Amino acid sequence: MDSIRLDIISIGTLSRNRLWNEQAALRTPHATTSLIRIGKRNILVDPGLPSQALAARLNERSGLSPEQIDTVFLTNFRPAHRGGISLFTKAKLFIHENEQQAAQQQLERLIEEAPSEDIDRQVMQNDLKLLNSMKSAPDQLAEQLDLFPLFGYTPGQCGLIVAGPTNTIVIAGDAVPSQDHFLAGQTLPDAWDIKAAHEAMSEVYEIADLIVPGHDNIFLNPRSMGM
Repeated sequence: MDSIRLDIISIGTLSRNRLWNEQAALRTPHATTSLIRIGKRNILVDPGLPSQALAARLNERSGLSPEQIDTVFLTNFRPAHRGGISLFTKAKLFIHENEQQAAQQQLERLIEEAPSEDIDRQVMQNDLKLLNSMKSAPDQLAEQLDLFPLFGYTPGQCGLIVAGPTNTIVIAGDAVPSQDHFLAGQTLPDAWDIKAAHEAMSEVYEIADLIVPGHDNIFLNPRSMGM
């Protein structure tokens, strides 16, 4: 069995954090980007930064170039999770089937409703083209790396379980926006289904030893300390 390694390539941020009493967007949001290496596989999760910044961060944190990434997985299709996805021209792109279907339906409806001269229409058409180029993720992306559906923030929000030799890491995406949100038991207010989002967060609490949130650094689950 090959050893598995997870590294945080880039720590994400929210445009505003209501738990910090921020009432307006103060920054450009981007997701936390993770790299999983197992055997000869290099799997990147949520390439949120713009391409130039992400390429530099990937090299700084791992010594890898974008061409060496063989798989990219999105925990959801929100723009903050895919800002640098165009870098990875040699990678297979994966997303959960439910997320792909829900995002496709929404984009097709918005494109149909948008006036032909609307500048956002082209953006949505490009997003749809990207979505259609992606594949529905299998239940296991690699040995010791399993899909962990966490529906709620979006219809197909999906994390990953990284089964290490001594602990279980959950890459939660926006099911756990940040450590502060997790400790407060709070989901993001724009969740597709608030009740389901809370249930997803509870699942992460029950399973994970370490948690990679959607927009924060990796942290230890308080349950691991008996809390």
